[in-house]
Amino acid sequence: MTTITNPQTLSTVVNSLSESETLAMTKKARELASQGNKVISLSVGEPDFKTPQHVMDAAKKAIDEGYHSYSPVAGFADLRAAIAEKLVKENNINVTAENIVVSTGAKQSLANVIQAIVDKGQEVIILAPYWVSYSEMVKLAEGKSVILTGTIENDFKVTAAEIAKAITPKTRAIMYSSPCNPSGSVYSEKELREIGELLKQNPQIVAIADEIYEYINFEGKNFSLGSIDEIKDQVVTVNGFSKGFAMTGWRLGYIAAPKYIAAATEKLQGQVTSGTCSITQRAGLAALQGDLSAPLKMKEAYLRRRDLIIDLLKEIPGLKINKPAGAFYIFPDVSAYLGKSVNGQVIKTSSDLSMFILNDAFVSTVGGDSFGSPNNIRISFAASDENIIEAIKRIKECLAKLK
Repeated sequence: MTTITNPQTLSTVVNSLSESETLAMTKKARELASQGNKVISLSVGEPDFKTPQHVMDAAKKAIDEGYHSYSPVAGFADLRAAIAEKLVKENNINVTAENIVVSTGAKQSLANVIQAIVDKGQEVIILAPYWVSYSEMVKLAEGKSVILTGTIENDFKVTAAEIAKAITPKTRAIMYSSPCNPSGSVYSEKELREIGELLKQNPQIVAIADEIYEYINFEGKNFSLGSIDEIKDQVVTVNGFSKGFAMTGWRLGYIAAPKYIAAATEKLQGQVTSGTCSITQRAGLAALQGDLSAPLKMKEAYLRRRDLIIDLLKEIPGLKINKPAGAFYIFPDVSAYLGKSVNGQVIKTSSDLSMFILNDAFVSTVGGDSFGSPNNIRISFAASDENIIEAIKRIKECLAKLK
């Protein structure tokens, strides 16, 4: 078999893509662990809980009942109906099954939408800090990312006034997550309604609202931009099962979208992957039909861990931190350590700092460069209390070596 190694033989778009920084750090951490090092992983965005038992039981039952064939491209009808019912009941988003397309993870859902609505040269306003793949997905669609960065003083949130200044005739979409990966910030109802007013004034713009962390909101119920009835045909809500139900490996996500976008993503998906795993879909249906006791227990644990990690990080000189309102990340400003060095190694970027922490302290984090925030690092607290305590102790000792 011939292996193509010359980058000139690959497409320009693929050559221009960056490797996912989170996956790269996870890979490096696994390599160090395989060498016998006691690595603590605080880089991966993955719950450390098991999938709820009733969900696993539903998957086993689906195997026994013969769900072995191709599934409909947009998902099983009963799952799409259950998702629509959930969105109406929990999020006040007025949709039916026709608005729902189920995909192999929310990551594919996001990619589908961008490919379906963005033409070459069109602009997508991305609210930063942002999840690492947003800008790369826009690049794949040959669009242009316009990055607006929130400050730590404003809990990393971008205002509607800042968005308004960035809108041009080429603007096709606005993209954000709330609760946010990597900052944990949560946009309030007031802030989202202000963004909604911008959409009313610009009917050519679609908002892509990534709500994958909705059940990990420490301040109450998540507000959905798609619940504003006047702009419902301009909002695509993206969600899934990986974070709230600890189903990362099951790969199950979905969109709720205007029918023309839903139909377009279904057509696209039909040529790329077709329908997602039939067994996973039956498990997802069980997750929706059960109660929310498992997600609530997980949220309680994450809240305790958030407060624990904040107290520990406050003991490290030079770090600037805020209190994340959701998700399971904290995003400290580490600019006080950039430009410092140890043994001739100069820490120029936050990615350099994350790599130094990994190699010196055997704790994996992720540099903020790939999240659109070069002065920060992302630390996941989806880990046991013991691992959090030990990891921050190691980081403190490691950073003290920089002069």
